[in-house]
Amino acid sequence: MRALHRTHLPQTDGTPLLTDSGLETTLIFLDGLELPCFASYPLLDTVEGRRTLRAYYERHLAIAADHGSGFLLEAPTWRASRDWGAELGHTPADLERLNKAAIMLLAEIRRDAGAVAPIVISGNLGPRGDGYQPDTAMTADEAQAFHAEQIGWFAETEADLVTAVTICTVNEGVGVIRAAAAAGMPVVLSYTTETDGRLPDGTPLGEAFEQTDMLTAGAAAYFMINCAHPDHFRAALESDAAWLGRVWGVRANASRLSHAELDEAEELDAGNPAELGRDYAQLKRMLPNLRVFGGCCGTDHRHIEAMADCCMARGTA
Repeated sequence: MRALHRTHLPQTDGTPLLTDSGLETTLIFLDGLELPCFASYPLLDTVEGRRTLRAYYERHLAIAADHGSGFLLEAPTWRASRDWGAELGHTPADLERLNKAAIMLLAEIRRDAGAVAPIVISGNLGPRGDGYQPDTAMTADEAQAFHAEQIGWFAETEADLVTAVTICTVNEGVGVIRAAAAAGMPVVLSYTTETDGRLPDGTPLGEAFEQTDMLTAGAAAYFMINCAHPDHFRAALESDAAWLGRVWGVRANASRLSHAELDEAEELDAGNPAELGRDYAQLKRMLPNLRVFGGCCGTDHRHIEAMADCCMARGTA
């Protein structure tokens, strides 16, 4: 079935969308689940797992309903690519089935969502290696060949676009965008930063976005920033550079800890939801086209509600 919005993404016309929070940290630290390799997609293989995922998304959709906002449903497929799947004992055939099952679940949730509109479905993909460090160095061509498999599966579903998050090198970002373009899928690319506002390989954030656009002829629908606290990248936004207009979404961490510290943390640092909401209001003033509001590590539905309270008028369409 053809996606509903693949030729027209409402956020590209200025429609603000809420999205979800830190799925994996919520499932591990709040719901008490074990997620080997930080992978949530295996939950799709059981009735109870699908029920858990549906409840997670519906908590967030209720916030969108309360604020009259649209919503971006991100598939729980960040780790559902070939290398990570192999670590979890999944074959490519297993991964194809599970990636498509993820979009089927989101399509069901969209059909049952009532008054929340518009709802956009995104096939989510993550880095080939660790999301916190550029440990799998690839050329852009190698990245394109690797990510084309998962993107191709999404292209056969009701997914409206694909979103690559926690990407740490320009080469991998460029490869993702080229693979999506070849599959006819709109694509969003999100880089992560360290505490100094630079990508894990040291590339300044603005330079990364500029290089990516130059090497792909501006093919990405827009860019995002994720898996870093606003304090980590705010200084990088303090300019009047043209690339700021290409950053349309943020999924920030609740914690100010570095990636290395988060990796070692045994307890969840949920930060302060109200404070993070105010941080997003400031980011909205700094990023002229900011219109996708969500969370990453350590955030949950409380943080999304605070973002909505600070950045969206309650009860307006």
